[in-house]
Amino acid sequence: MVALYHAIEASTISAYGKGVGWGTIHPMKLLNGSELAGFIKERQAHQVRSLRQSMQIQPKLAIVVTIDHPAINVYMRMKQRYGADILVDVEVHRVSQDEAVSVIEQLNTDLSVHGIIVQLPLENPSQTNIVVNAVIPAKDVDGLGKDAILEPATPLAILWLLAGYNVSITGKHVVLVGQGKLVGAPLKKILEASEYDVEVVDSRTKNREAVIAGGDIVITATGQPGLVNAAMIKEGAVVVDAGVAGEQGKTVGDLADDVYERDDITITPRKGGVGPLTICALFDNVIRAARASAAE
Repeated sequence: MVALYHAIEASTISAYGKGVGWGTIHPMKLLNGSELAGFIKERQAHQVRSLRQSMQIQPKLAIVVTIDHPAINVYMRMKQRYGADILVDVEVHRVSQDEAVSVIEQLNTDLSVHGIIVQLPLENPSQTNIVVNAVIPAKDVDGLGKDAILEPATPLAILWLLAGYNVSITGKHVVLVGQGKLVGAPLKKILEASEYDVEVVDSRTKNREAVIAGGDIVITATGQPGLVNAAMIKEGAVVVDAGVAGEQGKTVGDLADDVYERDDITITPRKGGVGPLTICALFDNVIRAARASAAE
């Protein structure tokens, strides 16, 4: 993981940081994931064309969905549009939770499918590990299985975002707010494997506000609207909001409104921060899996 992260960091900065002013932080101190995503998407489109033309491989992603929810349907359409833009096929399999493992086992043996993801949450979250671990490691492009060989998409997106804006983690105290399966826990594992200074805050943490206030880099992903406010953020900190929640019909993050009034910090925007890069990272894994399949 150490080598992988540094390879990502170096390639991201060299490929996308040059020529677009990313050697310095944006004047408004925004970590604009949408801007970075555009360059990554262009690179991925070239990679897919190469796979199709020189190796006769048509990358395909299968998404297994067990519940019908407006927010999930939005994410589905985003992935389908992204796939269409870079010529990766995206199949959506809407099944009951009881059928999920059986469908995944069929997809595992389908040579035309290179990546499989289980759209979370499940109707019965207690079965999440069973369903997620049904995906074989070679096709686990979400990187959530116990034997995953690909990095989880959202942690990867966060690392790309920081690297793309030349935000160094070396020598910084990183505070992770939340340690969920999708973001906090895998990101903690990646950073600790690279021997960075990481501290985790969760519901059991005493003096939570003080711990967060000690972070040079604060990354929050709890899905609790307004959990982190301006008083918790130290001067000059870098703040990444990867939380997603619904509030009064709107999609919001973990940061309170007053955090965005601070002019001394570097921060992800309310929209277009981590999200666009998460989709990029997911499809990067699909492309990697498709390329690896040629060597089998």
